[in-house]
Amino acid sequence: MHQLRNFAMSKVTIVDVHTHVYPPRYVSILKSRTTVPYVRDTTPGQPSRLIILPGEDSPSSHSTAAGRPIGPEYYDINAKIAFMDTHGIDVSVISLANPWLDFLDPREAAAVAREINYDLDSMCKTYPGRLFAFGALPLSGTTDVIVNEIERLPGYNYMRGVIMGTGGLGNGLDDLSLDPVYRALEANNMTIFLHPHYGLPKEVFGPRAAEYGHVLPLALGFPLETTVAVSRMILSGVFDRFPKLQVLLAHSGGTLPFLAGRLESCIAHDAHYRPEGRRSIWDVLKVNIMLDAVVYSELGVRAAAAASGGDRVLFGTDHPFFPPLEAEEDAKGESADGKQSEKWLSVTTNYKAIRDAFSDNNGQEESVLGGNAIRLLRLA
Repeated sequence: MHQLRNFAMSKVTIVDVHTHVYPPRYVSILKSRTTVPYVRDTTPGQPSRLIILPGEDSPSSHSTAAGRPIGPEYYDINAKIAFMDTHGIDVSVISLANPWLDFLDPREAAAVAREINYDLDSMCKTYPGRLFAFGALPLSGTTDVIVNEIERLPGYNYMRGVIMGTGGLGNGLDDLSLDPVYRALEANNMTIFLHPHYGLPKEVFGPRAAEYGHVLPLALGFPLETTVAVSRMILSGVFDRFPKLQVLLAHSGGTLPFLAGRLESCIAHDAHYRPEGRRSIWDVLKVNIMLDAVVYSELGVRAAAAASGGDRVLFGTDHPFFPPLEAEEDAKGESADGKQSEKWLSVTTNYKAIRDAFSDNNGQEESVLGGNAIRLLRLA
């Protein structure tokens, strides 16, 4: 086991289910582009900048126009392992970070998805037992192309699901055209790791939003995007049609744990929307939904556990995002000896939130840190 054990146990297997990597092949694609998403080269001696969020390349958005520096922690799997060792993480389930393959020309999507998924599985093979993966889907392609890629994934040793954004095929996750995709995922026992990217219309953050950097889009826009997307899935009956479909929600499901009761009440009191034989929100949360613990507070972790059950909450870090500010400035995330030995506040905050949330519940902390992921994602 590794050396970060600020807990009262020494033999807990810690699993990070929310951790991203941009394989070198994917970085090359981004470097070949000039519109979002792309990698912008900067002055000699300075790191390239990753431009993936709306507005980051806008000259009028001074606080976000520069994007973020991209260093080895984004694409070098050895840097991922070094980060894991520094933070006591035994196993990581890696996934391509947003915007995934959503932006690809439909004619290229199938081939790129195959290549990226091959790369992800190969990274896992480099460190057998320490890495698993969520595959990427060619969602800009036809439904047949997407289903074919899903059916390929079980042939890999380390694939345990797929990562998807909230756009689906372009019309959201309540689009009936996605039913063949959900059917294939359910049949192949592939978990959906649902991750936000598109956020909210920038107008909701007001004319001074540029002064606040990424704070409002990331702290509020991403969680609300997730909340709306999953609510639309529930309202459209996705989980009624596919009762075994499993979905892991990023960032503890956004505001869904807090608003689930209000959502259920609004359904029950709406004279227009009266679906017959529907399952309750609470049933879906406890049977089909998993929540990562990337919420940075005891209160948030407790809400996630209350909504979906402590046996369906899973530890995550969101690496390589949210590095220490000093590391972000030089895009390395490394100490002077180059070994990434500095602890990340974003990670230690998550550890503390889990510890505090389950201080009076013997065994639950260990389950959230790793046991739940091992069981639910078949990582044994």
